[in-house]
Amino acid sequence: MSTNLTECRSTTQRAGGAWDYISPTRLGLWLRCPLAFRFRYIDGIEVPTSPSLFLGKMVHLGLRWYYEARQAGTGVETAELCRRLACQWEQAAEQEGFSAGSAGESEALKRQAAGLLAAYAQQIPADEPPSLAVEMPLEAPLVDPGTGEDLGLPLVGITDLVLKAPEGLVIVDFKTSARAAAPLEITHEIQLTSYASALYYQ
Repeated sequence: MSTNLTECRSTTQRAGGAWDYISPTRLGLWLRCPLAFRFRYIDGIEVPTSPSLFLGKMVHLGLRWYYEARQAGTGVETAELCRRLACQWEQAAEQEGFSAGSAGESEALKRQAAGLLAAYAQQIPADEPPSLAVEMPLEAPLVDPGTGEDLGLPLVGITDLVLKAPEGLVIVDFKTSARAAAPLEITHEIQLTSYASALYYQ
């Protein structure tokens, strides 16, 4: 199976100026550090992919495979997911312009990715609702909640997983970092609220 990592990249990374669209990623970065937002989205300064970010991308890719297999009714074992990731690792690193620094560090990241996938698979409840969508692109008008005015900017993003539960749709966003930068609760609220708002318009 050959899956290009670029296929999994967020819509928030698409081409466009700072004022062409809004995304949870952009909002979160601005909230954490307005100067970093300026460097990235106004000045166009690219930051090299860090080991933790690359690890997160690869774990997301593995989880995407997992849930796509569940949707297809075939399922996939954790060992198979890890094997696929190992096969894709070097190609993905080249696409991202990522260098682990040494072969040993790269192998350590692979083991960490495999461990995270295994830990996630072990925690999935047997009665988990069926997945409605995996890596679902979302785009909706940004509307003032008070006046209903269309602000003229689209709200875009990709939600990792949407589950169909008896009480309604459940939006799931995968996180792989051991520690999250402050302000954690506000960042997550912005992200999930943005996805819920965009999903409403689909």
